[in-house]
Amino acid sequence: MPAPIAVLGAGNGAHAFAGDLALRGHRVRLYNKFAEEIAALQAQGGVTLEGALAGFGALELVTTDIGPVVAGADIILVVVPAVAHAFMAAACAPHLRDGQLILLCPGRTGGALEFRQVLRGLGVERNVQVAETQTLLFVCRISGPARVRITTLKRETSLAALPASDTPSVLQRIHGLYPQFHAAADVLETGLDNIGAVFHPATTLLSTARIESGVPFEFYRDMTPGIAHAIEAIDAERQALARAYGVKTESASEWLLRSYAGIGGDTLYERIRSNTAYAGIAAPRSLDTRYLWEDVPTGLVPMVELGKLAGVAMPVSSALVHLAGILCRRNFWEEGRNVTRLGLSGLGLSAIKALVGSP
Repeated sequence: MPAPIAVLGAGNGAHAFAGDLALRGHRVRLYNKFAEEIAALQAQGGVTLEGALAGFGALELVTTDIGPVVAGADIILVVVPAVAHAFMAAACAPHLRDGQLILLCPGRTGGALEFRQVLRGLGVERNVQVAETQTLLFVCRISGPARVRITTLKRETSLAALPASDTPSVLQRIHGLYPQFHAAADVLETGLDNIGAVFHPATTLLSTARIESGVPFEFYRDMTPGIAHAIEAIDAERQALARAYGVKTESASEWLLRSYAGIGGDTLYERIRSNTAYAGIAAPRSLDTRYLWEDVPTGLVPMVELGKLAGVAMPVSSALVHLAGILCRRNFWEEGRNVTRLGLSGLGLSAIKALVGSP
């Protein structure tokens, strides 16, 4: 009998992955730290999918005990906000065995580096593969207890292992589940293609007054031209950083065109507004949102840190980190993925590229 697939997490993406895989006949075990977040899944015995994918996926196990979920799996999908990757690495550590694949869906920026650094810090010597995707494969939202609405399944998403020499074997293992994944050069490419860090913090911070007014609006479809211009400035810094590391990347506007069907217009603003997959996605109702507490410390912070190591100035991105810290009353520079947390302290460009296995 095939080994079960482990899904770690109970948010939007975890519901989608677990339900989709189970609906297609795979054995799925799901772990989450918080009992209240999986109570409905346990009561229903699985996940109901609606929207682009529909049906009921029965889960083999739903539990707050990570041991039987991780130990029995060959493939471990970590589908949690990126700020929880370090916790998941520490929670997995005692239960890992040789030959397992850990896939961060997605890694954001530096996810695989941080995950591997935590495992090494805990003395884990198991021969496991660690890889990350560039973005979440599903556009989805939890729509009720043990229920998720999938708006769309993206046509393709890049993936890279750490080191990059493991990427072909990871793709071979995951291809039967999700052929949409294709190879990136390395985790610098997947990390610097973190489009969420480009879109989310700027749109949220520049919409602060609107968000705190309490008047509902759509996060993407109600975007203004000025916010789109700010996003383009952040995106330009990201692309400059990618060039410094020799990473092939695409603009946010190009990414939209490749990732979604039916995109129209020539400018970033026009393409965001034309994306039907974004229709109905509500803006956050407060600044306590993952668009800040996830995308700033696991997106903008590591990008700025990588920029410092490469001598690339990133004033707009840095300003957003500072502004987010002020508004959220947090020090994202300290709690985010700085060079120490990524295991990159004291390294230069060539050493970093060697570490990630760049060709």
